[in-house]
Amino acid sequence: MQRLLARFIFCIAVFSYGVAYADAQDKSEAYTATVDSDGVQHVRIIGGSYFFKPNRIIVKKGVKVELSVSKEPGMAPHSIVANAPEAGIVFDESLNGNPKIITFTATATGEYVFYCKNKLPFFPSHREKGMQGIFEVVE
Repeated sequence: MQRLLARFIFCIAVFSYGVAYADAQDKSEAYTATVDSDGVQHVRIIGGSYFFKPNRIIVKKGVKVELSVSKEPGMAPHSIVANAPEAGIVFDESLNGNPKIITFTATATGEYVFYCKNKLPFFPSHREKGMQGIFEVVE
């Protein structure tokens, strides 16, 4: 019984550290995509303990965007979702350690949210814990 209690306390401590670590992360990292020689805006995104890095991505309207999205090592499952059909930005992908390639071409200027849709029972969703970002589409 004591071993079970010790394991439970250890799990709570690890979870609390993860929450505190996530809260301490810089939540305002911006990245401006540039058009490469192939005519594509390439962006690398890492998802992790309730964050996306970068979490503000500036892209040009009408120019193809190629995201390479992966998650940092760890047991927590993550995803990346965007649902802005009015701007041509729609995807829903589960993440793992291997990069997922997601492409889109933004058709309207503005700000569009991307986020992690995952949620553990009895806890706030990953999005509610701050795992979201913005695509800022400019001319």
